[in-house]
Amino acid sequence: MTELQRRSQWLQMNDAELVSACTVHTYRARGPGGQKRNKTDSAVRLHHDQSGVIVQAEESRSQAENRRRAMRRLREALALKVRDPVVLDPFEPPGFLTDVVQGVRLRINRRNPDYARVVGCVLDVFSGTEGRLRDTSRLLGLTTGSLIRFLAENPRLWQQANQIREDCDLGSLKHPGG
Repeated sequence: MTELQRRSQWLQMNDAELVSACTVHTYRARGPGGQKRNKTDSAVRLHHDQSGVIVQAEESRSQAENRRRAMRRLREALALKVRDPVVLDPFEPPGFLTDVVQGVRLRINRRNPDYARVVGCVLDVFSGTEGRLRDTSRLLGLTTGSLIRFLAENPRLWQQANQIREDCDLGSLKHPGG
């Protein structure tokens, strides 16, 4: 693995490759859950070495299930917290993004394997435009309303978008739900 790998490369890795870029800790989860819970190391914590992102999963008594949950959480955390630089002029949306844009709306289920890549790309462009909704939506081929709805679907994504705006001395976005 090279020293200067970017988030987009990490998100394209399969689970085995991404785990190899992490320090994996297994431990005994605390709290209720039956006799087996406190006798086996079923909880999983992943520390992505290059980015410093740490996620954990300990809900299940199955280490395999917790490992799958931790991988999903790691992908989402990398997409939310790590920015890749983006060239805005000219900007050409990547294929995985154009595949989920229907008309001028962005439609992708959180269970879709490309969800983290889409989130990362949207936030990269949002950061590149210094948090300006109109510029971001224009570059992505969306309406501003569609972009706001997409950001609002995931509370962590909404929070990260507002953090980008705050870092650029802009006000917080008004949540469409109230």
